[in-house]
Amino acid sequence: MYAIVDIETTGGKYNEEGITEIAIYRYDGHAIVDKFASLVNPEKRIQRFVVKLTGITDAMVARAPKFQELAKRIVEITDGCILVAHNADFDYRVLRKEFKNLAYDYERSTLCTIQLSKKLIPDLPSYSLGKLCKTVGIPVSNRHRADGDAFATVNLLELLLQKDQAKDIISQSIKDFSEVLKKEKLHTVISNTPIATGVFYLHQQNGRIMYIGKAKNMRSKISQLLAKKSKKIKTIQNKLATVSFDRSGTYLMARLIFNQKVALHKPRYNSNFYHLSKPVEFEHPDLLVISEGRKTGERAVIIIKSGKLQGFAFTNLEHQITNTSILHTLMTPLADSLDNRFIVKTSIEKNRITKIIKL
Repeated sequence: MYAIVDIETTGGKYNEEGITEIAIYRYDGHAIVDKFASLVNPEKRIQRFVVKLTGITDAMVARAPKFQELAKRIVEITDGCILVAHNADFDYRVLRKEFKNLAYDYERSTLCTIQLSKKLIPDLPSYSLGKLCKTVGIPVSNRHRADGDAFATVNLLELLLQKDQAKDIISQSIKDFSEVLKKEKLHTVISNTPIATGVFYLHQQNGRIMYIGKAKNMRSKISQLLAKKSKKIKTIQNKLATVSFDRSGTYLMARLIFNQKVALHKPRYNSNFYHLSKPVEFEHPDLLVISEGRKTGERAVIIIKSGKLQGFAFTNLEHQITNTSILHTLMTPLADSLDNRFIVKTSIEKNRITKIIKL
């Protein structure tokens, strides 16, 4: 569970800033489950350059609640969460300072989307939130206001989770909360998995993935899997800490993501698979194969260039599909294996896709 935070402050000397606005989105890795946003009376003047940047004035915050009036709500909405922010060191430091003034030791694990972006979307000219979101095609409203920036960071985190092929973000989350996970009952783990098409991952206590599966109904598939009485399944049950998952929208995308993740993680309890040996060719060398996405209004795009599979992306906006540079930034590389080529080609032939764009 993540708490995506953005804070606006008065400006001023280090560790003397006051909070003027705060927004927090509680996000389970797939959907927003709670939200809190408020102006805050910092009980000090706002620097002129900050007023010009944010539009927040002394008059606007004069009757806003003070931090101590909001503290309980902030603790509750971030409880059990990793605190995520664009420049997490700053937001976390300011929050800890405010809680310290109330004689409360506020501690959370943190995740910085600047550092994650540098790792997962390398070599960009700028990693400021506004320029980064423009590069990847994420719309930002109310820039330099807490709610607008926090919501943009939610969308950015969603993209970073998608591009995190190694599952480092989720694995670290599991390690951070291993003691909580040890107490979690098996039926609760299963019930937290959605009735949706996608790929699921069974994790050990150290966060390592020990089994990967795909299904049109992930919850049902996991229930059936863990109900088996084989020696292998009993071992998996004993080692199981939690289940994470990737919604895929279509079973076509689930099959491709499954192949990608099994090849990358080589989970111990997945069986060996038969691989095709005969060549598979596409009728046109440069294609965008488009199918339904993971949620309403989203599209999944498979990119084929020079007759080879390049990658896939999930997009919300039409211009992200037609803009080559944005699509390339959003793209997750896809192995040009015979298995993947066969999956895509048969889906095209059986009309399991929405449309095809020839480039």
